[in-house]
Amino acid sequence: MKFIVKLFPEITIKSRPVRKRFIQRLQSNLKIILHRIEPKIKVVHLWDRIDIHCPPQAHGFYDEIVTALGDTPGIAHVIQVHQYPLENLEQVLDMVKNVWGQRLSGKRFVVRVKRSGEHDFTSGEMERYIGAGLLAQTQALKVDLDTPEVRVSLEVKDDVVFVVERRINGIGGYPQGSQEAAVSLISGGFDSIVATYLTMKRGAKTHFLFFNLGGAAHETGVKQVSYYLWKKFGSAARVKFISVPFEEVVGELLQTIHHSYQGVVLKRMMLRVGERVANKLKAEALITGESIAQVSSQTLTNLGVIDRATDKLVLRPLITFDKQEIIDLAAKIGAYEFAVSMPEYCGVISDRPSVRAQLKRVEADEQNFDFDVLEHALARTVVSAIDTVAQGHDEQQVLCPNQQLAANDVVVDVRAVSEQQKKPLNLPGVEIISVPFFKINQQFEGFDQSRHYLLYCEKGVMSQLHALHIKDQGFENVGVYRPQY
Repeated sequence: MKFIVKLFPEITIKSRPVRKRFIQRLQSNLKIILHRIEPKIKVVHLWDRIDIHCPPQAHGFYDEIVTALGDTPGIAHVIQVHQYPLENLEQVLDMVKNVWGQRLSGKRFVVRVKRSGEHDFTSGEMERYIGAGLLAQTQALKVDLDTPEVRVSLEVKDDVVFVVERRINGIGGYPQGSQEAAVSLISGGFDSIVATYLTMKRGAKTHFLFFNLGGAAHETGVKQVSYYLWKKFGSAARVKFISVPFEEVVGELLQTIHHSYQGVVLKRMMLRVGERVANKLKAEALITGESIAQVSSQTLTNLGVIDRATDKLVLRPLITFDKQEIIDLAAKIGAYEFAVSMPEYCGVISDRPSVRAQLKRVEADEQNFDFDVLEHALARTVVSAIDTVAQGHDEQQVLCPNQQLAANDVVVDVRAVSEQQKKPLNLPGVEIISVPFFKINQQFEGFDQSRHYLLYCEKGVMSQLHALHIKDQGFENVGVYRPQY
């Protein structure tokens, strides 16, 4: 079994040294990936292609091999071929008939030949000879040059002929590691997932940086999708998953930053941490999933203010994408189910966000922020090899919300104070205490542990995440409250 890897066209127009380097990198990546499947697969690079020779024992892993080739950046397409020495057209017809004969039964077909070298026939003459022979010697319906059901492809290079059995489309792009490293700020939602994929596809060795705002459950989900992206599209590269605990940062931000600037300042804090992480990893850029005007913090003015927080290059692969385009691409790469089930953390959503933040006002507000909190978060950063993050993680837990309240239940309203004031929770006869989400994890241990506490927020996201986080600390007297509307 043999495959011929056709290079992404942009690689073929590079200068000779760059093209050589890219081909060698792609060869190395394919060796790493395919040798995990079968160590005796041979990967040989030539000037215009890469040949893959699979021993008989690799045939049992055919689907895995095909999937790996289709997902490896740098490949335009792959053809599975039968290789023969070229003798004459009659001999070629026999070879083609052996491969395609039965599959042409009752079908309209066309023969297409790509030829290089010196021969006593043209490509057109070979196409006509093979086509007429197949029509006469098989059960094919007819030759159809315009709308064939089957395309029989051959490639002739000097004294060798390749009969193409199957074509496998690649994803294009550049080989992993052919570009400098970058750090992706990944939340697990559609935008950050697709932005990460696009950067990986373009050849950047991409690390994953997660800002944990909601405990172990959220982190587990993001680890799972990060591992999926790496395993499917970038497993030839050794990269890191970095988790930064950011709850205290959000708590400090909500208490010190004007509500209209909270979204912008949160992004600035993330870029500051991202820059520090990128410097340690020797990465050249940060990646975000922002798109022009998708939310209030993503106006051009606000993006400019956000970028001023770092000297690092900030890449935004989705900057002109529509939301539906992003969702469609997530589905195409197999990440839709991850994104659609990922909680949208709503802890820093201002009721009146500024769409034209003023840098001087933002910087003045940040003077009130205790940056020791940011340093504390950095000190507790956890760095893991990406190939280890999937180990020991079960499916993400979900707590079933309580809609009926018992006598011993206490409802804990974890919404921000401003949100509680706008929409007070009215439950006559029920004890309600107010503890904003950014304080609940630290304060829960001091509660009366003889009572049962049900966390509440309007969307049910923060309450779910923080209840799971508290359970992870060993407390069992916690759950989630959702009113029955």
